[in-house]
Amino acid sequence: MAKSEIYQLKLTLKESKPPIWRRILVPADTKLSQLHLVFQVVMGWENYHLHHFVVGQTFFGEPSSEDFYEVKNEKKFTLRQIAAGEGAKFIYEYDFGDSWQHQVLVEKILPPEEGARYPHCIKGKRACPPEDVGGVWGYDDFLEAIGDPGHPEHEGMLEWVGGEFDPEAFDLEAINAALRSI
Repeated sequence: MAKSEIYQLKLTLKESKPPIWRRILVPADTKLSQLHLVFQVVMGWENYHLHHFVVGQTFFGEPSSEDFYEVKNEKKFTLRQIAAGEGAKFIYEYDFGDSWQHQVLVEKILPPEEGARYPHCIKGKRACPPEDVGGVWGYDDFLEAIGDPGHPEHEGMLEWVGGEFDPEAFDLEAINAALRSI
């Protein structure tokens, strides 16, 4: 059972229309490095690319000698340290090429429930875009191509994505099963 309070977070993929989002319950003492893995699972990303958290003008991630700006080590900071209370917001960015920016909002701070397992996804909408599709604008183009059998890229895009893709798909049970494995 979690010892710290539980943050109810809403993770929304910025610029996605209609919105792609997840609502999750995470212990406040979760290290940012672990929170990154939680976000990968609940969104459906495959952890192929770099990421960081942005709080105001401060960046948290995996520091590298190649960084253009100071990056604080995400293994040394918890969710509570970067988002102190309800209403706090920060950015989680994944894949600097495609620039998948997620707005993270602390909706509620709750006591842990007896017997509950955390992290836990409680709701969400829509499928995560495929990796390397080209960001939000590339995803829009992808959806247009797969939705129109007459589109010149229809067959190629379907083949690239593995045959089919349902942008409305969201499997809460599968997400929570995957969360139990991290």
